[in-house]
Amino acid sequence: MLRLQDLRSAQKIYIVVAKIKKNRMQGRNTVEEVLCLSAQQGYIVLYRNREESNVLSDIIVAHPTSIAIIRTCSYVLIMDTTYKTNKYNMPLLEVVGMTPTGKNFTVATAFMFNEQATTYKWVIQ
Repeated sequence: MLRLQDLRSAQKIYIVVAKIKKNRMQGRNTVEEVLCLSAQQGYIVLYRNREESNVLSDIIVAHPTSIAIIRTCSYVLIMDTTYKTNKYNMPLLEVVGMTPTGKNFTVATAFMFNEQATTYKWVIQ
């Protein structure tokens, strides 16, 4: 059974972790932090803005090793979209490849503004 004291301790830990994350982000918002960390870790990041405004609409993140694997054995690609599973209610597209030995690996992950054909075309290209 959870005691009140345990809840207060958990809240204190949550507050401390939130402060550490905020300090680490150095004033960047969540999307800017994702772009920054991805670039630092060597990931390939592609994004585009909406045409009518300068607001980020789509973002794709992929590891260079995954891209190299898919270029050598691009027999099977599985694409799956989940809906409204993040706080921005953006569809999340995961692209998974399969090696000739039957092992699955993530090729890329994309947050998309909408599910129109032009958006999917941009992601695939």
